[in-house]
Amino acid sequence: MARSLIGGLASRGVRADTITVSDPVAAQRETLERQFGVRTTPDNKDAAAAGEVIVLAVKPQELRLAVKEIAPLLAGQRKLLISIAAGVRAGDIERWSGGAPLVRCMPNRPALNGCGITALYATHGVSARERTLAEQILGAVGATLWVDEEGHMDAVTAISGSGPAYFFLLIEMLEQTGVALGLTPEVSRKLAVETAYGAGSMARAATDSAAVLREQVTSKGGTTEAALRYLESQNIRDVFAGAVTAAARRSAELADQLGGD
Repeated sequence: MARSLIGGLASRGVRADTITVSDPVAAQRETLERQFGVRTTPDNKDAAAAGEVIVLAVKPQELRLAVKEIAPLLAGQRKLLISIAAGVRAGDIERWSGGAPLVRCMPNRPALNGCGITALYATHGVSARERTLAEQILGAVGATLWVDEEGHMDAVTAISGSGPAYFFLLIEMLEQTGVALGLTPEVSRKLAVETAYGAGSMARAATDSAAVLREQVTSKGGTTEAALRYLESQNIRDVFAGAVTAAARRSAELADQLGGD
């Protein structure tokens, strides 16, 4: 995700010499320097000292140590923290950092291709200018939106964070069924992937709701109606709602596990 953010910022004209990246792996640093021309360092404190915005792009279980390492540097200085570590609550990060202004973000995997969606939540100490900075940085890899309550981040995680896997599962099932009906794997995959891409593009461009779009491709007595009627008879809505709710519940559980001193 960090690499995607760097690439997205570079494509938007952000100068490489304004970006400092910390990574403990020398080969990773060399690759980033060669690919983007950014400055790199193995020292988190060195990277944190270099700019006014610090993007925390580490694994959730490593975040507490990383924040506590740079906390002394944050004392007496105003630096905006942006956390893209999934599931770690703002209150925990604020406590570890000594109260630095914080924007917590939940990007999803399509951000790696520049077409993600990122939800952002700002703590009370974040200024309007800092909110704009955070939005510009995460906007380099896709669309952004703000949530007013941090508790909504669990739902965001369940819908958009985990969401790509739901669509990949649907593509996988369409591929498998196409093969079972006699298509070659190549033809079945092409049909499933391009249909998913087309439907997503239509939904993104439309002003109508998804329900209306569904109705527009469902002819009375036709093949689509037969498929949808079968799905409804299997309580597909209840099954899917239960799955997404399970993801949201697990997001909250993981946040509880990752918190603390």
